[in-house]
Amino acid sequence: MKLSEDLLKKLAKHYEPSSMVDLTFKGNDVSFKTDEVGNPVLLFIGKRTDDGNIRGERYARRLKFADDGTLVKDHWELKGKAT
Repeated sequence: MKLSEDLLKKLAKHYEPSSMVDLTFKGNDVSFKTDEVGNPVLLFIGKRTDDGNIRGERYARRLKFADDGTLVKDHWELKGKAT
């Protein structure tokens, strides 16, 4: 499943550093972990189970910055099923 443009816009924002953020997006439950700067780097999307975990898909984000701090590469990669 490819990530939608609307979801990518939400994921482009900065959130609280080193935290787990839970939200609902277009009928799916979404959880993501942020890095020390506040960029989402690990994404779980699907349906939340009774114990709070998400059953669906897992994505990882690759961020690459130049020496001067500008963003060179921003890519979300599907890593497989999330259980």
